Amino acid sequence: MSNERVVSDGPVQSVQSGIVGRKLDADEALKAFSDSAESVILDEATERRLLRRIDMMLMPILFLVYGLNFLDKTTLSYASVMGIQKDIRLEGSNYQWLGSMFYFGYLGWEYPAARLLQRLPLAKYSAVCIILWGLAVSCFATVENFSGAVALRFFLGLLEASVSPGWVLSPLSANGIAQILGGLVAYGIVEGSELHGFTIKPWKIMFLFTGLLTVVAGLVFLAIVPDNQLNAWWLSKGDRVLAIERVRSNQQGIGNKHFKAYQLREALLDPITWAFVFFSLVSDIPNGGLTNFFSSLIESFGFSAKQSLLHGVPAGAVWFVGLVAWGYITQRFGNRLLWSVVGMTIATLGSILNVALPLSNRSGRLVGYYLTSTNVIGDIAVVSLISSNVAGYTKKTTIAALFFIAYCVGNIISPQTFRPKDALHYTPAEITLVVCYGLGILDILFIFWYYRKQNSKKIDARARPGYRKLENQEWLDLTDRENPEFMYEL
Repeated sequence: MSNERVVSDGPVQSVQSGIVGRKLDADEALKAFSDSAESVILDEATERRLLRRIDMMLMPILFLVYGLNFLDKTTLSYASVMGIQKDIRLEGSNYQWLGSMFYFGYLGWEYPAARLLQRLPLAKYSAVCIILWGLAVSCFATVENFSGAVALRFFLGLLEASVSPGWVLSPLSANGIAQILGGLVAYGIVEGSELHGFTIKPWKIMFLFTGLLTVVAGLVFLAIVPDNQLNAWWLSKGDRVLAIERVRSNQQGIGNKHFKAYQLREALLDPITWAFVFFSLVSDIPNGGLTNFFSSLIESFGFSAKQSLLHGVPAGAVWFVGLVAWGYITQRFGNRLLWSVVGMTIATLGSILNVALPLSNRSGRLVGYYLTSTNVIGDIAVVSLISSNVAGYTKKTTIAALFFIAYCVGNIISPQTFRPKDALHYTPAEITLVVCYGLGILDILFIFWYYRKQNSKKIDARARPGYRKLENQEWLDLTDRENPEFMYEL
């Protein structure tokens, strides 16, 4: 096999058309196959056995940690109706800035975190950040004023910048379960405090519960989750090579630690990068407000503070059921992008209900809030595209970093739309949600059209006379655009 990376100058780059004068910097998977003296054969039965083993070891801890990641962020919303605003003397727009400050920390550390995720052992670095995250959440129980709360929120954002981008395909359905758990635990703490009296404030107990639970989950994560298939201690040496073989068809390899300038340039010039960035911005403007204000929003419908904790639980159920239903439908019928538009449309309808219904119709407005939870279907559809449709390790980490930068900006803007003077209806915030959901729908439709067009070009490129697929092309850390074998999933 040649040890040069070859590209073409056509609109769909080809790895067969010419040799560029620099050495191939192949994926780590290629070394694993080079070191293996035996040929690698993966039959259907073996693949099923291997997948069951991987899912059994990884999915529970990934589900738990991602759910706790969401629960830790939303604990502030529960605390907002459990007495924190009075106890630490929040005034005016202080609470809004607590919501936004988290994402200033995230934004400031986003690019360094993306580089560290590429350079350091992925699972070990993530585990340390998860543990520190949990400790920081627990420290919220010691906060006595706005300054201390702002400092901790900034530090929490910095830590999430090192966690979320490492989960290019995230188990977002865990967030729905987390919201159910959070609402029930918060309600139980308040109820227990009223019946028995606690020496510790209820909102402090909530932060201690979620933070310490996250620390434990981080330790389990450190023990179980490997950096990649090559150091999965719970797989035999032969199964580790087979685990790499089973991802050959995705044309992405398992990771490359070296920065490649041409992939950075391609990421910045690829129109789909900015479609991802735009979607992240417009979808996370609604997200930031609802994450930090959903308890206050429900209270504004005419429910008590304690009732708002329970009434937030069904939103988590809608979130979870919506994602599971979307996953089943798309697995059976395909077209995940077009089906995600259905979820976004339902969320738009929910926001319209909250704007249009009178203040007296609190049940109808509550249903409208529940419907907005389906907007997460659009989020997971687009996030999953970064996993399945972006190849080249430097390109993937660059696009993920840009995506999460836009995520930060949207979440910084969002709390500022929930102004205290609008607390009876939050009309400006609800109108913002409607507009953002509509723009998100248009963006998804553009992504669908663009990928279909690029797939047609790749089919044409492979049909040209003289086309030949290189040996082990899957492990050469090629980008999605330069590899004609790479087909975009829709």
